[in-house]
Amino acid sequence: MNPYVFFVGCSRSGTTLLRRIGDAHPDLAIVREQHWLPRYWEWRIGVTPEGFVTPALLDMLLSDRRFPALEVPFKQVAELVENGRHYSDFVTELFDLHGRIKGKGHVGEKTPKYVRHLQTLVELWPHAKVVHLIRDGRDVALSLLDWDKAERNVGRFRTWDDDPVTTAALYWEWNVRLGREAGEGLGSERYFELRYEALVGDPEGACLELCRFLGIPYDPSMLRFHEGRARSKPGLSAKKAWRPVTAGLRSWRDEMAAESLGRFEVAVGDLLQELGYARSAVSSSAAELEDASAAREAFVDFARSAGWRVPRAWEMVAV
Repeated sequence: MNPYVFFVGCSRSGTTLLRRIGDAHPDLAIVREQHWLPRYWEWRIGVTPEGFVTPALLDMLLSDRRFPALEVPFKQVAELVENGRHYSDFVTELFDLHGRIKGKGHVGEKTPKYVRHLQTLVELWPHAKVVHLIRDGRDVALSLLDWDKAERNVGRFRTWDDDPVTTAALYWEWNVRLGREAGEGLGSERYFELRYEALVGDPEGACLELCRFLGIPYDPSMLRFHEGRARSKPGLSAKKAWRPVTAGLRSWRDEMAAESLGRFEVAVGDLLQELGYARSAVSSSAAELEDASAAREAFVDFARSAGWRVPRAWEMVAV
């Protein structure tokens, strides 16, 4: 049964909020970002060519700063490794153990970048469901540009220093398209797109839809995730303050300069329209079109050189 669900989406799309809502359900535990599930399998780190775990995997996990979030006792993890289980079974038992500790039957994980590794995840766990959270890319870009972790994520692309707005736009499109392409092959029983705007605009309605997809009854406690955790210290972000569901935390209409808005929309306007997000009335110049085309080529080139997947819609980009 487990991992039961993966919550994914482009970074800065609201996946932490979604995790907190899901984890508050009395029968659903959503583990904080682990990152290693697809990576260790794809790179065969601590895993044999045939797919069985080795003692080297135990060493990697115990040195991983994120692994403690699973709250699984070391002795039990070691026993699972010693018995030489297949990697998929090993992870399933880890998640089952976490569920028993939390008193919950369904266990999933929230790691945004898994949106780029869905093929691996669904091959390892054919029963797993995927919830893809999508947010208006202009609001995502505002958050990426103000993110203290940007250099380790979107900032790795060579175009970031010269044109962070266009790079943020392409980063958003890269993640969204890969997630949607993977979802096409999963069907409606295993893949669900949830809009951030719906989640904050009608939280209860969005949670009802989410629970229907997950096959679990809706519980009002999902929207009380913040109770007993909220902090009022000045200067805290909504995430660190554990605020309840709050609309309007970012607004590209009020915060994005016209020049930046034009560059964003010329780069990924087609995807905005495809998703039903209305484009602004800002016009783009020929120079901006040329710059966006060059930035896209450089972005795709970097992704390919790093061995990362690119969306089918980008495969014809010449570099």
